[in-house]
Amino acid sequence: MENTGVEAEQLKEHIAQSLQNIRPYLQIDGGDVELVEVMHDGIVKVRLTGACKECPMSMMTLRAGIERALMREIHQVRRVEAVVG
Repeated sequence: MENTGVEAEQLKEHIAQSLQNIRPYLQIDGGDVELVEVMHDGIVKVRLTGACKECPMSMMTLRAGIERALMREIHQVRRVEAVVG
């Protein structure tokens, strides 16, 4: 998936907006998510913060919540990965 600079920026903005829609569900439990990077191959890197950072269910939240929602809405997204730090 080779994107031009404009297409890549539009994709990043679309992902950021989608994360805004997901964010209230995380914040209700004291967590949050930050967009770190959108890779050219459709991998989205995010940082889980707050309660999500240390939660034992964070991988389930990442896969069943964040990844599923992004992939359903944005067909270019192939996977979501959490970064630490």
